[in-house]
Amino acid sequence: MLMSFRRKPAEPSGPAAPVEPGQGQGSDAYVLAQTLQRDTSGLGREAAELRGTLEDTAAIARRQSDTLTQLLGQLQDIVRSQDQIHAETRGSQDAMHQARESVSHVGREVAGVVDTLHQVADAARQITQVALQTRLVAFNASVEAKRAGEAGAGFSVVADAVKDLSTQVESISKAIMSTVSQLDQRIQSLASDLSDTGGTDVRTSDGRVRFHHALRAVEEGVQRIHEAADASREVSGGITQQVGVMEVEVRQTRDVLDVALRRSESVLGVSERLMDHIASCGVHTADTPYIEQAQNVAARISAALEAAVQSGRISLADLFDEAYKPVVGSNPAQHLTRFNKLTDELLPDLQEPALSAMPGVVFCIAADRNGYISTHNRAYCHPQRPGDVVWNTAHSRWRRIFNDRTGLASARNQRPFLLQTYRRDMGGGQHVLLKEAAAPIIVQGRHWGGLRLAYRF
Repeated sequence: MLMSFRRKPAEPSGPAAPVEPGQGQGSDAYVLAQTLQRDTSGLGREAAELRGTLEDTAAIARRQSDTLTQLLGQLQDIVRSQDQIHAETRGSQDAMHQARESVSHVGREVAGVVDTLHQVADAARQITQVALQTRLVAFNASVEAKRAGEAGAGFSVVADAVKDLSTQVESISKAIMSTVSQLDQRIQSLASDLSDTGGTDVRTSDGRVRFHHALRAVEEGVQRIHEAADASREVSGGITQQVGVMEVEVRQTRDVLDVALRRSESVLGVSERLMDHIASCGVHTADTPYIEQAQNVAARISAALEAAVQSGRISLADLFDEAYKPVVGSNPAQHLTRFNKLTDELLPDLQEPALSAMPGVVFCIAADRNGYISTHNRAYCHPQRPGDVVWNTAHSRWRRIFNDRTGLASARNQRPFLLQTYRRDMGGGQHVLLKEAAAPIIVQGRHWGGLRLAYRF
């Protein structure tokens, strides 16, 4: 039915002449077209809002999915660490058991040393007794030699020497016994430290903790660590499983939202095509003045750029430069091209008047075929503030590439005009709902880009 309204335009650069009430196809058809235009515009608004909401929700779902994936990885790292703790504590328990066995063996050896020292002490006592008896015999022999007079003089000397030797032997034996006694006390103390009584007597006679009890306390501590690690590993395993389920569910939600987003884009595309058909039928709608303004500015920019090429101000190659050079430190990212200087000189005088030509205009800018905005409106051409992404997003929109759905569609459109509806990101979570009329910019027969005229509705 809409095709019945369509007229062949006299000039391909603009929409057909408007149909007035009571003319052309009749007032009823005109009223119907106006009603369709209003309803389609409302549908476009709702579709744009729906798509924007789905975009926000899908972005949240993607962030949640990424966060859960990272959390799942971290939990798996924790479980691996707990497994390592489990293995290390098991190894520590084995090492403590070996240490206990080694200490027990040392204790047994010390007990053997104590027995040997007792034997040495007994031998020293026997030597002392022998030395005492020898000294007594030597004393008696010395007395008998003195009684014998000259005949026993030699024997008396021998008897005195034997007595002296026996005295020295007795003294040495007593010294040995004293040393052995001291060793015995020290070794007994060591044996007491190393002994495993298995009872509640955890301290030695001088108040020191027995070695086996200290070793047992360490073993019990290691065992508690082992048990705690096992319990923690079990809890972490449960959490990991739950997070894994959540991650799968969030990923499924994200996929469903992506599908819904694509479908909402189809709905938005239908509403935009309907608006385009109505605007092309020759019926004067609320969008017609904005479409005509976009075509007018696009034609003037095309003429200005072509004149610059013809006059030698810029070469055609430089005007179509696509070697976008990143501006270091810019955020959002900005780029430079070889035609920046030219557009800064030419475009403001062509773009700025359109902002006040009609109500509700938000921006009027030329984008190359890749969505690159070399020169924005003056209100959005401020230098970036380092580290202030929110401010930069809202106020420094020049030298940027807008290759989103709307931006690329407007930049690459080669039909007489294109009408779109979308939410514009103003930074800081702020959005504004806009319509955009776009018209192609042609230089020496080549499609350079598009003029984007956005307005509130």
